[in-house]
Amino acid sequence: MSRIGKEPVPVPAGVNVTLEGDTITVAGPKGTLTQRVDPAITVAVEDDTVVFTRSSDVREHRALHGLYRSLIANMVTGVTDGYERTLQIVGVGYRATARGSDGVTLQVGYSHTIDVDAPEGITLQVPNPNTITVAGADKQQVGQVAANIRAIRRPEPYKGKGIRYAGEHVRRKSGKAAGA
Repeated sequence: MSRIGKEPVPVPAGVNVTLEGDTITVAGPKGTLTQRVDPAITVAVEDDTVVFTRSSDVREHRALHGLYRSLIANMVTGVTDGYERTLQIVGVGYRATARGSDGVTLQVGYSHTIDVDAPEGITLQVPNPNTITVAGADKQQVGQVAANIRAIRRPEPYKGKGIRYAGEHVRRKSGKAAGA
C-alpha cells in the first residue's frame, strides 16, 4: 500500500469537506477549492478525517492513491493557512509597483513597463520595490503565477540580474578573461 495514500487527511475545525460523486469540495476561511477524483480511488469522509482507498494494486492506481491524498491535503492546508511565494527583483533600476491587490507593474530592463494581473483567488503584494509576494489558497495556482512572473525576466548568470525566487541560488559565470 502507498505510504502516502494510506495516511488519513485530518480536517481542522472550520473546514468543511463535501463529496459529490467523484468531486471533492473543501471550504474554509481562505476560500473554496474543488478537485475531481479518479474512479479507481475511493474517498470517504469519516469524523474529522478524509480516507483514501484504491480499487486494485495496479501501478497506475498505486500512483493515483498517493497523488489524490496529497492534492486533498494541500487543499485543506490552502483553505486554512493559504500558500505564499516570494519573488526578489535584482538589478539596477529594476522594481515593482503595486496596482491594488490584483496587479503589479514591473520595470525590469525592457523599454516598456510590464503589467501583471492576478487571476481570481490570487493576491499580489509589493512590500518593497524589490520584492513581490504571491499568495492564495490553491498551491498549484500560486506556484504557476510565481513562475509566470519569474519568466518575464529570468536571472542571468553573468550579473545575476532578473526576477528570482526568495532563497534561490543563481549559478554565476565568470565572463570573458580580459587581456591575456
